[in-house]
Amino acid sequence: MKTYNIEIQRLKSARHDKGLIELGVDVLVLPRPAREEGAVVSCLSLPVDDARTLVILLKQQLAELDKLNPRSRRSGRC
Repeated sequence: MKTYNIEIQRLKSARHDKGLIELGVDVLVLPRPAREEGAVVSCLSLPVDDARTLVILLKQQLAELDKLNPRSRRSGRC
């Protein structure tokens, strides 16, 4: 399995379509050196300001998706 270091440089947009949330971003993707001792994982890093923006955008998109569900499915018990 290949692993990568992914650095988000700029968040550009967020939108949803048919249950899928798409984020437009500028990223820097570099191969991550294999480590002998642990599990193989990729790493996503972004500045705190972009992380806060990402949380806000995701909340907005999820709220829009929730509006599309009937009231009986919005309670969170499904």
